[in-house]
Amino acid sequence: MKVIVGLGNPGEKYKNTRHNAGFMTTGELASKYNIDGKLNSKFDSIVGKSTIANSEVLIVQPMTFMNLSGNAVVKVLNWYNIEPDELLVVFDDVNLDLGKIRFRPSGADGGHNGVKSIIENLGGFKDFPRLKVGIGPKPGFMPLETYVLQEFSKPEKEILDKVIPVCIEGIEEYLKEGMIEVRNRFNGINLAPEAEQ
Repeated sequence: MKVIVGLGNPGEKYKNTRHNAGFMTTGELASKYNIDGKLNSKFDSIVGKSTIANSEVLIVQPMTFMNLSGNAVVKVLNWYNIEPDELLVVFDDVNLDLGKIRFRPSGADGGHNGVKSIIENLGGFKDFPRLKVGIGPKPGFMPLETYVLQEFSKPEKEILDKVIPVCIEGIEEYLKEGMIEVRNRFNGINLAPEAEQ
């Protein structure tokens, strides 16, 4: 079984913020497959289960707030006896421009507190797949914490609305074909308007 984890912060206050791109992506994936996620207090997460691309899949959105995401993820893995390399963690990346996505088989946390929490809770294990959703570049004058907790502007949201369906297509491809194929096909995509010129 694969576990697709979308990272974000719970609550209306954070719903449309840049830091919640992982929640937005996994929420749309769940909607596409009519997966009705339920809050499971045992995992401190909203969890939904279904079959996508012939794979049994759990979609998990930790409700612990971003910095404690790993607490929830490890509870899910332990309960279902799933290895960490069966994870796909979907999260925002300020180091990647809005309009771009990146599939990676492993790596460091890149300054992302949610990913950092997962790595820490896995005892330093970093070799789990991830999908980065670009939200950059951050303006130089603004603190990172301020930037990621702001809502997407209207033009940014229009780009994101094109990006999320491509992310979902990529997740489907990943489940069917694996990491090498999905990286080759999706990691060069740029859906920002200036990229179309």
